[in-house]
Amino acid sequence: MPRPLSNDLRERLVRAVESGMSRSAAARKYEVSPSCAIKIVQLWQATGSWEPKKIGGYRKAILADHACKVEKIIEEKSDITLAEMQEALAKAKIKVGQSSITRFLNQLGLSYKKNGSRQRTEQAGCESGSGRMAAKPRKT
Repeated sequence: MPRPLSNDLRERLVRAVESGMSRSAAARKYEVSPSCAIKIVQLWQATGSWEPKKIGGYRKAILADHACKVEKIIEEKSDITLAEMQEALAKAKIKVGQSSITRFLNQLGLSYKKNGSRQRTEQAGCESGSGRMAAKPRKT
């Protein structure tokens, strides 16, 4: 995504339009697109500021409101797969993808250890239960 125009250029655009120049003429003069000039002037008229709006931000997890349900599912079956968890959530009328479940489990500090025929979950000779949800060690 490109950076916003500098505040100096935005101010010059607004001042040019306020002095009677058309938005498209101001856009040509300052070598920006007409839509950019229109939007900056609209922002100025609506808010009194030509500074760019914040880019990006935080979006709450889809499962944030259902944390208790997710934890209950994990307590009932600690070696649940993502597909099984997705089905269990669908039965509770919570439609969510497996990647969203993974991100939410990471936020809770849980990780899922795969135990397929080609993957090891731990060092050879370890006897702890594999394929279960486990708390991630916290970085210090």
